[in-house]
Amino acid sequence: MIKIGYTLLLIILITCLATGCQYQSSQFEDQDLLHVKSANRDHSKKVMFLLVDSLMAEAIDQGIRQGELPSFKYLIDHGQYYRDMVTSFPTMSVSIDSSLLTGSYPDEHQVPGLVWYSAQEKKLINYGSGPMEIWKHGINRTLSDAIVNLNGNHLSPKRSTIYEDLARKNLKSGSINGLIYRGLSDHTLQLPAWVYGPSSLPQKIHVKGPDLLALGSMANPLENASEDASTHNLPDGLPDRMGLTNKYSVEAVKYLVKQNKLPDFLFAYLPDLDQKMHKSGPPGLEGVKEVDRQLEEMLQAFGSRETAVDKTVFIIAGDSGMTRLLPEDQNAVIDLPDLFTDYKVLRAGEEVTEETDIILAVNETMAYVYPNNTAKPYEEWARVMTADPRIDFVSWKEGGWIHVLQGETNKRLMYRVGGGLVDPYQQNWTIEEAPEVLDLNIDQGSGSLKYGDYPDVLRRLSSALHSHQGDFLVVTAKPGYELADRSSPTHHGGGGHGSIRKDESLVPLIICGTDQQPPKDLRIIDLKLYLQKLLKD
Repeated sequence: MIKIGYTLLLIILITCLATGCQYQSSQFEDQDLLHVKSANRDHSKKVMFLLVDSLMAEAIDQGIRQGELPSFKYLIDHGQYYRDMVTSFPTMSVSIDSSLLTGSYPDEHQVPGLVWYSAQEKKLINYGSGPMEIWKHGINRTLSDAIVNLNGNHLSPKRSTIYEDLARKNLKSGSINGLIYRGLSDHTLQLPAWVYGPSSLPQKIHVKGPDLLALGSMANPLENASEDASTHNLPDGLPDRMGLTNKYSVEAVKYLVKQNKLPDFLFAYLPDLDQKMHKSGPPGLEGVKEVDRQLEEMLQAFGSRETAVDKTVFIIAGDSGMTRLLPEDQNAVIDLPDLFTDYKVLRAGEEVTEETDIILAVNETMAYVYPNNTAKPYEEWARVMTADPRIDFVSWKEGGWIHVLQGETNKRLMYRVGGGLVDPYQQNWTIEEAPEVLDLNIDQGSGSLKYGDYPDVLRRLSSALHSHQGDFLVVTAKPGYELADRSSPTHHGGGGHGSIRKDESLVPLIICGTDQQPPKDLRIIDLKLYLQKLLKD
């Protein structure tokens, strides 16, 4: 997946080429640095959360064995290391970040994925899946959804973010390049002239965020700081991808540390590894070695590693894993429109009409499939897809049950919330027919079930199927394959995610600077309460 930050850069570059405009540095009205220092926790430990896109435990373990990750090794040796935290589903950053920062799955925070269809608005929502899809979908529409609607409208107001919760407790927080940043403080995003000029967006967009909000060149609170400008000239020009990079995030963290301006809780997003892994595939050791060097820079900003962990709780986590994809000559891409040759499939940029039979929202190795104005049973739509041996499973909700049809075999599993079976997360279920479809290990004597290749699959799959209004199917690809619409980005021989198998669902978590342990059966939705507990100390 091309993540939102990188895709916004592509949008800006495309628009820049189309209009011939030149980059101009923006001036910002935010006064973040006047407000980030806590008034009542000056002697308490800060908490810094570094989210490294597509970081995998396999790369960390390999790098430490080879003596190539000294910073990771120091934090692990002096802290806690978990290799198998369960992330959200779909395994796409925008949904995962929403789960992390609200402590809930998509059925509650209502951000279904990078791409999804709004039955209310009768339009496909695309936060930025790739340059060709952006162009066909419409730059203006993509910008509006990614910059305005994601945090302003789509993220459910019924689920508070950690930034909102901390503000209500008079604790200070900050976000650096985070995709999800909704808080209680007023901020202004300022778009370059070549973006707001040809679009319908205003130059200045008023948003709600944490006390400190840094989002590349659109919100650079350090630009007008009163200290010597040479100490905080963040890399946010066109050559530096408008600041939507690891370098920007790291330099911003270093500045806040050196100026003693860390808020109580700081979230920083490091996006670069994901792009490298999409090209080369997992485990991504070369990219992780670069992250290790950047970790060392942040630790040394405190004066030493020891001082850093004495003053701050460091938390480093991945957001999703990746599956290695087969090369192009091995038929790795499942072209979904080719499975529906007898039906009218919505094309990118088209409007949904009565003649539209199928709407596709592809999220790399998973997709939402929306039958439109048809009485055809959902099982028949599912069988159209499971006829392709590269499909893992197709699922839909019907009659209070969730149905799962296995690819190729057409074995069926049905389940629903409640009942006598209890999983490791103390969730109760009723299951009928073939549990092997989702690799479930059921002990009828004790009334327990365990997960195999699909971690927390019953809850996570149910969540995706209830993440937004309407009736639709969820389809996933077998390992090695990815799904595509006509203009979807593909990653032959590289890496992909979106699906629910453990290679894409289990992520590492490193905690250093506290002895307080997270929940035993660890999921990304459990971290919000854990972070708040750390900040009480």
